[in-house]
Amino acid sequence: MGKYMRPLLALFCVAAFFAYISVEVSATTIAFYNKCEHPVWPGIQPSAGKPILARGGFKLNAKQAYSLRVPAAWSGRIWGRHECSFDASGKGSCATGDCGGSLYCNGLGGVPPATLAEITLGEEDFYDVSLVDGYNLAVSITPFRGKGKCSRAGCISDLNAMCPVGLQVKSHDKKVVACKSACFAFNSPRYCCTGSFGNPQTCKPTAYSKIFKAACPRAYSYAYDDPTSIATCSGGNYLVTFCPHH
Repeated sequence: MGKYMRPLLALFCVAAFFAYISVEVSATTIAFYNKCEHPVWPGIQPSAGKPILARGGFKLNAKQAYSLRVPAAWSGRIWGRHECSFDASGKGSCATGDCGGSLYCNGLGGVPPATLAEITLGEEDFYDVSLVDGYNLAVSITPFRGKGKCSRAGCISDLNAMCPVGLQVKSHDKKVVACKSACFAFNSPRYCCTGSFGNPQTCKPTAYSKIFKAACPRAYSYAYDDPTSIATCSGGNYLVTFCPHH
């Protein structure tokens, strides 16, 4: 198959998938699409008391799509891992977002820094993309067939290309593969919104969070960045896209 046909086929599959779920509206579906030029290993961590989906992790090749039917009132977080290597038993490691050295996260979260897509389903769904734990991959959440504002959330910029030196995570070949949050890098109450900074009145944007916000205005740049970051929709299905800018 030609190099131009493969992306077109992947996009056709995504379109066909959403044509299908527009009929099947009795449950929520979350679809995953990897627009990156490299494989991504999505990780899924449920909130306390919620079921683990797809054993918590799987592989998505470049331009590949995958979908999950999600139980009512489910909530959790999704992130992308990259530069992973696993053996036949699912043991290994990832350069970013690793979850206990396993292909299947099984309820574990990813090691920061990692871009998080967060979803809470209910009578009204809430969703956002957060850089509070740092950034490794561009991620977006796009709702379909929902009611309400149902706007897209996400960070479509390559923050690794503009990451301040003190926040950079580099690979063995000196390439920037992730960008730490100021909280993770410096462990300061001011940056982490803890202690006397543990409320929206005292925890304000910093020089670091402003860099994140300027690059990704539809993503959480620090803990109390609610007004411009959280989105709502009712009865929707959702597409989580890795590298949406490609």
